[in-house]
Amino acid sequence: MVHSTWGDWFVADEIEASSPDGLALWYLGCNGFVLRTPSTTVYIDPYFGDGDPPNTIRNIPVPMNPADATACDAVLVTHEHVDHVHPPSYGPLVEDLGADIYAPEAAYESPQYDGEVDPPEDRKRVIDVGEEFEIGDLTIYVRGANDPDAIEPVSYVVEHESGSFFHPGDSRPADAFDEVGREFDLDVGAFAFGTVGRIYKPADDVAEPTDWYNNGDQILDATNRLGLDRLMPTHWDMWAGVGADPKAIVEHARSYPYPRQVDLVSIGDRIDLDKPGIVPPQALRNG
Repeated sequence: MVHSTWGDWFVADEIEASSPDGLALWYLGCNGFVLRTPSTTVYIDPYFGDGDPPNTIRNIPVPMNPADATACDAVLVTHEHVDHVHPPSYGPLVEDLGADIYAPEAAYESPQYDGEVDPPEDRKRVIDVGEEFEIGDLTIYVRGANDPDAIEPVSYVVEHESGSFFHPGDSRPADAFDEVGREFDLDVGAFAFGTVGRIYKPADDVAEPTDWYNNGDQILDATNRLGLDRLMPTHWDMWAGVGADPKAIVEHARSYPYPRQVDLVSIGDRIDLDKPGIVPPQALRNG
């Protein structure tokens, strides 16, 4: 079960009550996002689970219960890890709202989730690198990724007339990014940022060093391969033991052509692709 610690205000009063002029993004925490245009709503890698304490201990709130959502045209999944393909998180969006779910085959066949994963057959879409498809007024391109911990990771380029968004899941720098950078003019992208930390392994009763996400050099290598204008470091505050300080990237990035801007988003923040800066929740803007 999903239990939102924010009630329903975030999805009802912040996301679904909005009327963006172009493509707007809301950060859900972990590496999840809601993408919304005047006519289309898409979720990418939504995860509203509690983690698996004491192995993975969630540090941040659960911002919404997906059962409270009333708008979703599609769910995009980057790979098979449970914090990216989580049936209790995507289930209400697909089964109750009729959204299609797009994911690589391994996300359906070899998920980390311990339970039933398969969505309704008429909602299930198996995607592969090189494909493209339309969701409302968005064009989605499936491209390669490099996640050494995943079986079949993919990245997504989401294009709208107001700009483009790149989401590579938990990818480190990838050879595929060189071609993506030549193929697309990328405005905003999100990369998982972290450090080598320690995660408790109950089976062995030991805390082991863990390297799950990009360090500063890797995240800037990937950004410059892509020619990415605006970078959002994500995932860094999700799990106890593998945290990092994204402010360090701002100074580090001064030595590179890209990114032009680093947006240090927190859970609940909004980004508009065609406008600079971070938009805080409406409740704070009214203060």
